[in-house]
Amino acid sequence: MLKLTHTINTIEAGVDEAGRGCLAGPVTAAAIILSKKKLKWYKWLNDSKKLTHQVRSELRPIIEQDAIAWHVATANEQEIDHINILNATYLAMHRAIKGLSVCPESLLIDGNRFKPYSGIPHQCIIQGDGKYLSIAAASILAKTHRDEYMLQLHQQFPQYGWDQNKAYGTIKHREAIKEFGASPFHRMSFTLVKMEEECY
Repeated sequence: MLKLTHTINTIEAGVDEAGRGCLAGPVTAAAIILSKKKLKWYKWLNDSKKLTHQVRSELRPIIEQDAIAWHVATANEQEIDHINILNATYLAMHRAIKGLSVCPESLLIDGNRFKPYSGIPHQCIIQGDGKYLSIAAASILAKTHRDEYMLQLHQQFPQYGWDQNKAYGTIKHREAIKEFGASPFHRMSFTLVKMEEECY
């Protein structure tokens, strides 16, 4: 069972990202402070990758309604290309934390690295979205908000199949890039077409 908190009697925010490994679109981060008084639905929380699309979609409005504070932010593809994906991930996370209506006293970060934010103590938790409720909630918000955005972009660029692959580097996505070229939303600093696919 996922833990509610890492620190006792401290306003703690969970932070996670989605879309770091995608070939197009933004990296999206969410920060959230959960209420310790609303525990009934927390048992349904888990790493967003382990939940179905339907469950994530059902949980999102409940999470947003019952959280003490939450915020979702992005770093776009131009920023990713300019400062690299790792720094863009930190930037999106910092923007998400900054957007919280309540200032956290500590941060739980999914992963093994983080750029300190504004002097707030942080703890990096490997696979934290499967260990702490706040990180799991953040992972659900980050993924659902990013997926929603990629579905909007799909309407403009249906040839890439973003409604299905959400811009991850699937074979069909890479084949579409080879056929149609890159869109304005592709990350040009990424390897869009693998070398072995270019050599015929």
